[in-house]
Amino acid sequence: MKQGKLFIVVVTIILIVLVQPNVFNNVKHILFPRSFSEQISGKKYVKSDQDVNKSLAKKEFQGQRVIQVNNNVPTFTQKEMSLKKDHWKKFSNLDYLNRVGQAEALLSLRSLPTTDRGDISSVKPTGWKNKKIIFNGKQSDLYNRCHLIAFSLSGENANPKNLFTGTRALNADSVNEQQSMVYYEKEIVNYIKKTNHHVLYRVTPIFRGVDLVAKGVRMEAKSIEDDQVSFDIFIFNVQPDYKINYLDGTSVKEK
Repeated sequence: MKQGKLFIVVVTIILIVLVQPNVFNNVKHILFPRSFSEQISGKKYVKSDQDVNKSLAKKEFQGQRVIQVNNNVPTFTQKEMSLKKDHWKKFSNLDYLNRVGQAEALLSLRSLPTTDRGDISSVKPTGWKNKKIIFNGKQSDLYNRCHLIAFSLSGENANPKNLFTGTRALNADSVNEQQSMVYYEKEIVNYIKKTNHHVLYRVTPIFRGVDLVAKGVRMEAKSIEDDQVSFDIFIFNVQPDYKINYLDGTSVKEK
């Protein structure tokens, strides 16, 4: 009799697990953290872009402003690299803190601006508490209104969905240009003008928690017709000699 009751209980539990997909998935995840195909193939688990971005938010600046992400290989899919349209751009809506989100664009010769950049001073991105500083021996602003998709690539001006609070060093370092966004933007512009080819481009601002100032930006680019342009990097939103409070944008000069 006891064995019969035990059998009924076991069968009941099995039926609950099979019928309730959430329970089944949770149990499967605990017992098999990787999929069966991954286990038999021996392939390592590949982090999703969301996981990668979360890990970037946790990184602390260790003196190197630019680091490679995903072995410097962008994570675009073949579907995303379609040339059904010559060019396009897409911006995320501002979040509940009015912070910018990921921006993407397919860039071509026709996406490049044909006029001078307009005034963007009307936009006040989150954490905008600017001050005058000395940088590379010259007076400068601590913060710039940094474009996610640069004006030089898209002709975007005062678009609140495309402008974030970034340090001068992040935006354009005239002495160490390879440590700033402008270096990679110029690489794309020069390539497009030289080849008349297309570049798929994605810039993701990385915020930690409820910070109003991004810890940095992840920049991904891939030329469609060839492999001349290809990178996946993260640039820390830091300024030499200054300590930034990313929560509210305030800053102090380091002694």
